[in-house]
Amino acid sequence: MTYDEILEETEEKMAKSVENFTNELKGIRTGRATSGLVENIRVEYYGTLTPLKQIANISIPEARQIVIRPFDNSSLKSIEKAILKSELGITPTSDARMLRLNVPPLSEERRQQIASQVKELSEKAKVSIRNIRRDSIRKADQLEKDSLISEDENEELKEEIQKFTKTYEEKIVSRYEEKKKEILEI
Repeated sequence: MTYDEILEETEEKMAKSVENFTNELKGIRTGRATSGLVENIRVEYYGTLTPLKQIANISIPEARQIVIRPFDNSSLKSIEKAILKSELGITPTSDARMLRLNVPPLSEERRQQIASQVKELSEKAKVSIRNIRRDSIRKADQLEKDSLISEDENEELKEEIQKFTKTYEEKIVSRYEEKKKEILEI
C-alpha cells in the first residue's frame, strides 16, 4: 500500500462512517413525520425481505402524517404487518389502497430519551472514525518500517490522517446537533 492509497482509503472509510450515522439518524423519530422513519422497514414481499421504499410510494401530506401507497395492492397487509412489528410505535390505518401513519407528538421525557440515543449513536460513529485513524496510522508505520517512506513522510501522512479525523468528527457532531435540535423542538 502506498502513501496516497492509505489517504484515499482512510477518507473513503471515514466518509462511509458519517454516511452510516446519517442514515441511522433518518430512522429516529422526532415530533415530525419523515419518510426516513419507514423507508427502510423490511417487508416480506414475495418471500423476500424488501425495504419499504422499494415496494411503495411514501409521502408526507401533513407535518404529522405519513402516507404509504404500495405499487402492488396485494402487499398492503404485509406492509401493515411489518410496520406493526417495527419498533416505530405507530399503528397504521388502512383503506383498500394505502396506509396512513399519524405521528403523535412526543412527550418532553421521550424527547430527552431520544436525544440521548442520538448522542450514543454519535459517540459510536466517532469511535468508528478513531478506529479507522488507528488502523491507518498502523499502515503508515508499517510503510516506514518497510522503508517505503521516510520518517518525515510518515509524520506528514499521520498529520493528514489526523486532519481527516478532525473533519469527519466535526461532520458527525454537526449532524448530531441538527438532529438534537429537531428532536427537542416542540
